[in-house]
Amino acid sequence: MASSPLFTGERAVVVIFVARIVSLAPLSILYESISLSILALLALSVEISADDHSPTPLFQFFKTRPGASSGIFLGAVTLPGLMVSKLIQMSRALALGEVGIEELEYLKVQYWITSAICFSVLIFLCLALFRQPRCRHYINSSCIISCICLYIGVCCFYCSLTSHGGWNAALLLLCLSCHGFAAVKLIVNILDTFPACASIGEALLVTSGLVAYLGDMCVYTASKTHGYSPISNTAFKIHYISRSEISTIIQGMTIGLLLLPMLFKSILRLLEHLRVLSYSGDTADNRIQRSFLFYTSLAFVLVGIVPSWMQVVQDFGMHPFLWVFNFVFSEPLKRLSLCIYWLVLIYASVIRFYKISKHSKLERILLRKYYHLLAVLMFIPALIFQPKFLDLAFGVALGVFLVFEIIRIWRIWPLGQLLHQFMNAFTDHRDSDLLIVSHFSLLLGCALPIWLSSGFNDRPLAPFAGILSLGIGDTMASLVGHKYGVLRWSKTGKKTIEGTAAGITSVLAACSILLPLLATTGYIFTKNLFSLLLAVTLSGLLEAYTAQLDNAFIPLMFYSLLCL
Repeated sequence: MASSPLFTGERAVVVIFVARIVSLAPLSILYESISLSILALLALSVEISADDHSPTPLFQFFKTRPGASSGIFLGAVTLPGLMVSKLIQMSRALALGEVGIEELEYLKVQYWITSAICFSVLIFLCLALFRQPRCRHYINSSCIISCICLYIGVCCFYCSLTSHGGWNAALLLLCLSCHGFAAVKLIVNILDTFPACASIGEALLVTSGLVAYLGDMCVYTASKTHGYSPISNTAFKIHYISRSEISTIIQGMTIGLLLLPMLFKSILRLLEHLRVLSYSGDTADNRIQRSFLFYTSLAFVLVGIVPSWMQVVQDFGMHPFLWVFNFVFSEPLKRLSLCIYWLVLIYASVIRFYKISKHSKLERILLRKYYHLLAVLMFIPALIFQPKFLDLAFGVALGVFLVFEIIRIWRIWPLGQLLHQFMNAFTDHRDSDLLIVSHFSLLLGCALPIWLSSGFNDRPLAPFAGILSLGIGDTMASLVGHKYGVLRWSKTGKKTIEGTAAGITSVLAACSILLPLLATTGYIFTKNLFSLLLAVTLSGLLEAYTAQLDNAFIPLMFYSLLCL
């Protein structure tokens, strides 16, 4: 039975990432930093047990993306690490009087939710490993069991302390358990529904984000309608925390579109049961009927259900669509000009690159890097001059991508097959016919740092984390590495030292241009120079070492380190 090196480059980068966050955590978030350390040790132990023996035992349960390691360690600590990083930033804001204690406490609850989600999935993976007799003799069961007991102990102690014991603590533990159970069900469903489309770590990142996002929506709705949240004590009410109209619109639209396939599939099964429609038939009549049902369901969700929820949780004073219209035309010259600028860039780029992809022998991975450069041209001007409008534009783009991908997967007439043929021109080895994720990862990689920076932000480079790391760093690393790279990081990999050095240098150069432009000259030349160098270097090394979907992980790690 072959085994791989115990400490790979990716694992080393993740260890430094976690250690950096924990070392800067103040005493006010002691329990969160301790639990993050325990979670990281547990995730590392599970990944070693799963990856470092061939054949990988978890392959018997899940068909993951070929050519990628499990990514369990990276996937399990990325979001919890980001939450602790935000807690450190929020602690500074609280000391300056910029935020209230309720915002810090709610962010702590959000950390424990994401942490409990990852912990529950790790428990599930441990049980999957222990079920195989051949794995038991090399699994470090004592370390895994110790981490599990320590984590549960810290979690229970925190719940008891923050909720003053009694029913509040039990309700908080129940809420965390429900999130964990939902995460296990979702990650199994994702890996079963889309086999060979993602590694376990990638699926874990998506699962933890979706479950936490949906849970936040449910809890916030309950606090708005009933005035009390089941995950808080009597002194803390979530509805005291103000949220922008844009964040409410994005959350409602995203969750609504993600739940749309479930609604559509349920309607199809009901009609099949009533013998009104053949669910499996592929005749012209059935295609037209299914397309009519889909577009009707889409309109019902976007025009009926989603706006109704928005008006329950947010006082728009008008229909949300009218609010968006008024928002756009409140500064028509700037915002409409920006829309025209975006449309021209997108049209010219898509037409040009589509022709190149059909007739050129240029590698797909290099062709796709030009879209990263396109993101720089599109988003940096908007982020500097129209950040709120960019927030909304990202949400609209995500909604369009979701609708198009659902249409492509279900082959909804008349656009389904056309979208499938068009999107296949830009795919690479990380995409499949079942699910194309690269455009989602690029969009969210640029958008998430900007969305997460809403509110208090004392690190002006943090919103640019995705644009810098993907649009500049990742692009330069690929282009320079492909053309000039000689020294490879590993014998089997394609990443080169020259490419990594070019990526790191280009990001540092871009930061040196951005900071004066943002009028923050004291930031880079004082105490934060080391933090910036470390953040850029670690994100560059992660791009070099990881076999995961780097568009998803690199921006989040870079953002987390920039917030410190």
